[in-house]
Amino acid sequence: MASTTPTLKIPKIITHKPVKIPVSVPHELNADLEAYAKVYEQAHGEKQSVGSLIPYMLSAFLASDSGFKKAKRELA
Repeated sequence: MASTTPTLKIPKIITHKPVKIPVSVPHELNADLEAYAKVYEQAHGEKQSVGSLIPYMLSAFLASDSGFKKAKRELA
């Protein structure tokens, strides 16, 4: 059976300027984040830490949340 490259919502990471925000996650979520990092490596051929991926995951989530985008426009 041939292996296919996974398609992910977040693109390959080029550069980033981080702002540190401490966060705690449940054990189950951490396990999923670690698994996502492995799939990311398969998809892009480059290893990234969970901490490096989380900002892009959050950006992808916020970009896909139409309720948030509408509320954000109303705040402006």
